[in-house]
Amino acid sequence: MPVRRPVRSTLAAAAVALLSPTAVACGDAGGLRGAGATAPAVSPARLWPDLRPASSPAYSYSPATREVVKGITVPGGNIRKVDPVAVVEAEVKARPDDYGSKGPYHATVDRLKDCRPGGEGVRCPLLTPYYRDFTGGGRDDMTLGFRLYPTNQTAVRVYTVEKHQLVQVLADNDAIIGVELAGRSLIVRSPANISGYEYRTTWVWDPGQRAMVFSRDEYLHTDNGRHAKSPSPTLSAAPVG
Repeated sequence: MPVRRPVRSTLAAAAVALLSPTAVACGDAGGLRGAGATAPAVSPARLWPDLRPASSPAYSYSPATREVVKGITVPGGNIRKVDPVAVVEAEVKARPDDYGSKGPYHATVDRLKDCRPGGEGVRCPLLTPYYRDFTGGGRDDMTLGFRLYPTNQTAVRVYTVEKHQLVQVLADNDAIIGVELAGRSLIVRSPANISGYEYRTTWVWDPGQRAMVFSRDEYLHTDNGRHAKSPSPTLSAAPVG
């Protein structure tokens, strides 16, 4: 089960307090005015030079995910010929602790049946698959998204092909309001617990770990100013390929 970011509500509140316009300039009548003499540039000051080195590594956002998907074949090594529904079904089968009757996503199993012919399509949790070369190998990789019930989170998965085997190289579950593809990066947008802010996490391919790893985690202000507690059930990425 993917590991998510630690709770940062206190840090978020502090950030908003520091960025608040009322804390910067009260009673500003508008217009241009001088800010005074420019302070000379000063190199960074090193604090606590005698600080003892840490005895353990920093908190890891999420371990790199790399796993061969059992029971799935890749005809001709072409990932576009892989059945996305079968890929999700394989995950359900391989993870009974998550999708079993007592698992946090148990209701997903029943809805997954509606992804097959004869099912009630509107109940299918699988979102449109997207294809892009993340690894730099010159072939498409596959990004899947599907809703998790009853939590209403969204699962984001990235798969590549190695020696005719389907390999999962990213697994991320979270409350998500959008996913974007930018070059060879995948950006996940999640709601923050403060109105007008959101988290944006960027994942990129790491040749050393042969998996997608996060390269940037941002806490950004949004222009709409609304509290995003109810994420959209759709991905915001555009079709690729």
